[in-house]
Amino acid sequence: MTGSALDGIKVIDLTRVLAGPSATQILGDFGADVIKVEKPGTGDDTRAWGPPFVSDGSSESAYYLSVNRSKRSIALDITTAEGQETLHRLIEKADILVENFKVGGLEKYGLSYEQIKNKYPRLIYASLTGFGQTGPAKDAPGYDFMIQGIGGIMSTTGPADGEPYKVGVAISDLMAGQYLLNGILAALYNREKSGVGQQIDVSLFETQLAWLANLGQYYLTSGEDPPRVGNAHTTIVPYEAFETSDGHFILAVGNDTQFKSFCMISGLRDLAENSAYKTNPARVKNREKLLPIIRDAVKKKTRAQWLDLCEKNNIPAGPINKISEAFSLPQVAARDMVIEMSHPDSDTPVKLTGNPVKFSGTPVSYKKAPPKCGADTDDILKDWLGQD
Repeated sequence: MTGSALDGIKVIDLTRVLAGPSATQILGDFGADVIKVEKPGTGDDTRAWGPPFVSDGSSESAYYLSVNRSKRSIALDITTAEGQETLHRLIEKADILVENFKVGGLEKYGLSYEQIKNKYPRLIYASLTGFGQTGPAKDAPGYDFMIQGIGGIMSTTGPADGEPYKVGVAISDLMAGQYLLNGILAALYNREKSGVGQQIDVSLFETQLAWLANLGQYYLTSGEDPPRVGNAHTTIVPYEAFETSDGHFILAVGNDTQFKSFCMISGLRDLAENSAYKTNPARVKNREKLLPIIRDAVKKKTRAQWLDLCEKNNIPAGPINKISEAFSLPQVAARDMVIEMSHPDSDTPVKLTGNPVKFSGTPVSYKKAPPKCGADTDDILKDWLGQD
């Protein structure tokens, strides 16, 4: 095999900020020709969401760089008749259109799915909104922080006796982008069989509910809200961060065999056969008695000693790294998770996070650094439309 998995697929990207662009960036990495349609002049809002920026005087923020490589940018004012006509000509050539306008936001430009689906029957039209295309909340705006609160994840995050916390990155946005991407790829495969495209309707709110995963199911099964337990686990014990004599480390005991091994190396042999702690359900029930005993034992050794002991005894454990430490790990270089690309605003290549998907036959391709607004307008009009 040669080339990339999505070579020949043409994508029109009408998304902004994070959720939508994160999905279209992956399409670009997989080989699709992704055209980012931007408002002339300002472009994507996140271009100005800094510092940090590519360089002094640059208008390209680190935020924007994170989700916009492997795309080309065309500056096109779709509020004008001329802009709409040009966009229609591009859609005629496209396989996929991705948009994150508010529900009904593209109707005034004649670009809603219902308005164009018969004209372009093979088009896959992917829509990403806060709450979906239907329902009583469909017109409400959707922002990651709000969705984390409304969707329940914040109620489970943070200290047990403190205030609720949001996740440090915009996880509702990013997960919605992943669900949207999955939907696009499934619709693309279905079109190969049926010859017909379709609309994909993904919302931040429903995505947030879906990735509550076991915590959502905790409520659906028990009828009770799962407790907020800080760095601990709702239904696995011991599974949290512990303080050693010189710092913290993560201990993630996932089964009874691992618990027994931990008891052997920590001087707590009696706990391994104690009926109150021998099984995970018993440990969850008696966590308030068990955890102080483990905490006292853990403080007697250094973090390095615990990590070494756990590794030798097949007990899941790990450090709590800063981001700089995470990117410095040898595994990062071995798996090409930091790449470098030339950028017009920088004298040296900019560093970007690599794509985690590894194909054996059609590797990802980083065709282009995150583009300047409208930088590829002429080339796109020539390549797609044969227009000078």
